[in-house]
Amino acid sequence: MTYSRDERLALCALLDKTGPDAPTLCEGWTTGDLAAHLVLRERRPDAAAGVLGGPLAGYTARVQQRIRDRTPFADLVRMIRSGPPMTSFMAIPGMDERANLVEFFVHHEDVRRGAPGWEPRQIDSGESDQLWQRLRLAKFMLRRAPVGVELAREDTGADGRAYRITAKNATPVVTVIGSPAELTMWVMGRTGAAGVRFDGTDAAVQRLTGASAR
Repeated sequence: MTYSRDERLALCALLDKTGPDAPTLCEGWTTGDLAAHLVLRERRPDAAAGVLGGPLAGYTARVQQRIRDRTPFADLVRMIRSGPPMTSFMAIPGMDERANLVEFFVHHEDVRRGAPGWEPRQIDSGESDQLWQRLRLAKFMLRRAPVGVELAREDTGADGRAYRITAKNATPVVTVIGSPAELTMWVMGRTGAAGVRFDGTDAAVQRLTGASAR
């Protein structure tokens, strides 16, 4: 069992409870839209290229809508739970953990935190360390930030050391502080639902938190 598999199964169990019409943190998406997105990502490589935007985004959106319209929600959840088909590159041993840990962690939280009255959950220390490693990719996600950004882990890693990542090397700099889980949510654009705090001048913090940098 891997952390990505744990998050996948936990998300599917939650989707079974919510049904297709529950809200999520993904703007404009219900749980049905989110489920269709995950199925597309693993089973429609011809359309997955537009997931991050770009010239194929319109095609991706149309395919996702067709998947949602034509597939019963229970079947979507079943396909997510069963994992990528053997013909998918994500089925290569080890690829699921590398490609899907952040994806399924964030989307699990998108559903959890989209509901009123949600509470933070305890994240395994090993999973926290894995999320922290993935945060090195924040350099790509935050490349358009209007100020320098440093990510600071408020807890410690397995070796007891504190860690920082320079996500954008510029001045002035704002340090974003939180657990790997909360920093992951913030970096992935869930800024209103992420439990982080900021260290920097008031002007720099305002520029960062008021920007649509991600």
